[in-house]
Amino acid sequence: MTICKCWLSTAGTSAGTRIRFGVPLSLVVLIAFAICWRGVAAGAPVINTDRGSAQGAQEGDLTVYKGLPFAAPPVGDLRWRAPQPVKAWPGIKLLDHFSPRCMQHRMYPDNAPAEPMSEDCLYLNLWVPPHSSEKNLPVMVWIYGGGLDGGSGSTPLYAGDVLAQQGVIVVTLNYRLSVFGFLAHPELAGESATHTTGNYGLLDQLAALRWVHSNIAAFGGDPSRVTIFGQSSGSISVSALSVSPLAKGLFKYAIGESGGLFEPMNLFPNFTEKGAEQDGLAFAARAGASSMAALRRMPAEALMKVQFTPAIIIDGSVIDEPPVQAYRRARITPSAFMIGSNQDEGVIFLSGKKVTPSSFDKVLSNDFPSWLIKLTAPSPGNTPATAYAAAKDFEGDVRFRWDMWTWARMASRTGKPVYLYRFDHPTPCTPTEGCTEATRHGDEMPYVFGHDLKGSWSTEDRRLSQTMVDCWALFAKTGTCNGCGLPDWPNYSTQSAVMVIGDHPHLAPMQADSTLELLGQLYRWIGAIATHPIMAIVIALAIVIASVWLVIMLVRTLLRRRRLRRMQMA
Repeated sequence: MTICKCWLSTAGTSAGTRIRFGVPLSLVVLIAFAICWRGVAAGAPVINTDRGSAQGAQEGDLTVYKGLPFAAPPVGDLRWRAPQPVKAWPGIKLLDHFSPRCMQHRMYPDNAPAEPMSEDCLYLNLWVPPHSSEKNLPVMVWIYGGGLDGGSGSTPLYAGDVLAQQGVIVVTLNYRLSVFGFLAHPELAGESATHTTGNYGLLDQLAALRWVHSNIAAFGGDPSRVTIFGQSSGSISVSALSVSPLAKGLFKYAIGESGGLFEPMNLFPNFTEKGAEQDGLAFAARAGASSMAALRRMPAEALMKVQFTPAIIIDGSVIDEPPVQAYRRARITPSAFMIGSNQDEGVIFLSGKKVTPSSFDKVLSNDFPSWLIKLTAPSPGNTPATAYAAAKDFEGDVRFRWDMWTWARMASRTGKPVYLYRFDHPTPCTPTEGCTEATRHGDEMPYVFGHDLKGSWSTEDRRLSQTMVDCWALFAKTGTCNGCGLPDWPNYSTQSAVMVIGDHPHLAPMQADSTLELLGQLYRWIGAIATHPIMAIVIALAIVIASVWLVIMLVRTLLRRRRLRRMQMA
């Protein structure tokens, strides 16, 4: 039996304890108990999970389960270990409030309300629509973004109430962030059964997906029809999970919103386990800890003060090869993809910066190496307006658009259906953003979840959101995007086109700009060199020898001509 607690404002009187306005407290308690009991017994069903019974709360015609543990608290000796099973609990666990968010430096999105924070954060939430007991519903599992350093499954923006009304179960989850989710260290590799380290945040996501696979049927969900979807670093996580050997059988479809992991990871040391372990040793030195035992004894708040840059790495277990190579070999899990980005992704990275033709390279060099700018950046033009536009496009291309374009092409080559979109619904810019209006990084999320949190939507906004809610839910149900209110949307493998989603949705040819093309060529060369270093050395030597031979032949030709001239003059 679940206990329902009610708090009453009371005042004592000479005639006995009475509630304000003279109503007897005993009568109010009796009525309140009856109301609470009715809500517990009749409104929210008790669900038996593999660790115990759980009960949510009714919100309209939805049943919502908040703060359901999917792994043991990763604290004490479990800090920097793979998530462990939850201990079984007795009785019925009432799931009527969210858990704390994981340790992080900032909320994401930046305007999200503050939430309590704790290392004990591995919980998930479910929004379950009414359904018949014979019908198993498709499931959508949301993975939040925030640069692997911020975000929460309980942020109001991500509430699944609107999507669930479309006949899907929505699951949001927390995963470890920052140093708690992505520290690699040689000692941790030695502790691991797989001799790997890092990627604990991805292991949390996998643990949540395993929980869904084992338990979602009890909530009315279909474990064979799970879609993972995410934005920014959440979308990067989706691309990583799509190639993870540990994710096989855990989901069917994938939606990526503005984020992928298709650069030649093995060329960059901090994306490899060995390089990440060296970064971990440097972190421990900065923290003043000589061992993992010392690091585990340090308070979480103290560790958060030490500089650390989180990254998903090739660890040999969760990610055993760069995603680009896995896609070439068709070693992927999803059977269909919806992939896209926003029109003006780069705006947020230029906020507060003055971009002119003369400052163009300097502004971009704060984010990218100079050689990348020289090789692939567009011309800044002759005016501040053209320079800003070029810088904005370059930021968006390098950070997001190239990955989504590459993801679509590589997934389609495996024979899987791919639907590529571009969200283009501009809103006014702030004075510091340097633009008039833009469709920024993350601007699609309120429309996907159907939440006008600012209360500022027009009729057109609400119509656009309903279309996107319908399309995202339809994809989770069928793996296709046709029949949700948009024009006919062909599979990318049959037509290289992008669906422009905005006030006037339309299909447009996917035309790669010069930066996308140059990045593709550059990454192909880098990837080839990293994959076949000996062959690259042989080719380089051959080019050098050929160049020397050409120079010698040119010199010999010039000398022969000079001798002929002298002979003719004589």
